[in-house]
Amino acid sequence: MRVLSILLLSASLAACTVGPDYARPELPLSPAYVAPAQLRQADEAWWRTFHDPLLDRIVDRVLAQNLDLAAADARIQQARSLAQGAGAALLPALGATAGAEADRQSLHSPIGAASRKLGFARDYQLYQVGAQASWEIDLFGGLTRERQAAHADLGAAQADAAAVRLSIVAETVDAYLQLRGLQARLAVAEEQLALRRQLSGLVRKRVEEGLAAERDLHRIVGEEQGIASALSPLRAALISQANRLDILMGRQAGTGHAELLASSALPDAPDPSGSANPADLMRRRPDIVAAERRLAAADARIGVAISAYYPRLSLQGVLGMVSLGTSNLFTGDALSASGGAGLRWSLFDFGRVDAQVAQARGKEAEALALYRQAVLRATEDVETALVGLAEGRREVLGLREQVVSLTRARHQTQLAYQGGAVSLLDVLDADEALLDASDRLQQARTGAARASVAATRALGGGYWEGVTRHG
Repeated sequence: MRVLSILLLSASLAACTVGPDYARPELPLSPAYVAPAQLRQADEAWWRTFHDPLLDRIVDRVLAQNLDLAAADARIQQARSLAQGAGAALLPALGATAGAEADRQSLHSPIGAASRKLGFARDYQLYQVGAQASWEIDLFGGLTRERQAAHADLGAAQADAAAVRLSIVAETVDAYLQLRGLQARLAVAEEQLALRRQLSGLVRKRVEEGLAAERDLHRIVGEEQGIASALSPLRAALISQANRLDILMGRQAGTGHAELLASSALPDAPDPSGSANPADLMRRRPDIVAAERRLAAADARIGVAISAYYPRLSLQGVLGMVSLGTSNLFTGDALSASGGAGLRWSLFDFGRVDAQVAQARGKEAEALALYRQAVLRATEDVETALVGLAEGRREVLGLREQVVSLTRARHQTQLAYQGGAVSLLDVLDADEALLDASDRLQQARTGAARASVAATRALGGGYWEGVTRHG
């Protein structure tokens, strides 16, 4: 009855959980983004909207082999283990013991001499088996709060892993787009070099016929060499992006050059994947979810600190069989049992607990500020990315029209030069304008495609929803 009374009292006291109960803070956000945008429904495999089979295969390899993702998964396992340990602290601990002991008493020792006078045997064997149990009763909820904090930390680790996954995939797609953009720029430069060589042949022929000055030939040859030398930085940048993709795929740099450097068209920028409601960022952006979970953990640890003001009760019990011989080990006379309860209460600590509570509250205030800042930065990322995408698309349209016009102008100028109506300088100016506009068009197309990736990344990329669905 006494044991039952203690357990009932403990259970009733355990219902008292000190510290604040967590509630997610409400942050006022506008109902729509300032920058107008056409958004697709959130999609975890958003990179497939580029409709590039090689890009799909590269991302699949990255998800399977990237070492940063492997490290993030390992951090989840660590956090899950800590959460399991915090939950186990609320339950009783049960252990088993067994032992066998052989002793021979010295007849010159006090115990041995006394045993001899009393007729006890000098040699004996002692056998014992038993079980022991202990249980710290969570009187004021300190262990419960610690379990809540550990589970919040686990949620933060899962969100961090989702953020790493989103970041790595976005970096992969970005590197691939840059590689394809560099290839497009290289193709423009090589085409321009071929045209310049044709013009060099034409000028050389006119010089031989006495229809043009030799300085024109030197000028056109110098221009040709300048374009040829400009190809080297583009090729070096191509190799750099290919190496970057190899590392993201978890393999040695240079392994996949043959596959990655095969010529392929630069994909156009698709509409980004996400929600048009800024409030959805708080559940779709994994970095915001991680910051909110850390805030919940800090809030729970205030309760952990406050629980140190109150007493701690623990129960212990031992049940075993002890005998000098194995034949009597499992009889009623060999039964040995003990039980008890312990109470610990720090009454005078010179402000140590006060300092720990103040520190916990300070950490909670810091986590709240970081959470709010994460939300604000997320809105900045989205607005900036959407504006960049919209303006990038406008730039692409304008440059396409400019290239068409300059292509016609260049063709007409070369015909006029062949007829002697204009000078070589006019042809070179037309070539230079076309090369510059064509190069800027490919850069703008690359920038628009990368802006689409940045917008999808800023909007959350669908990853956190996938984590919550699948665990």
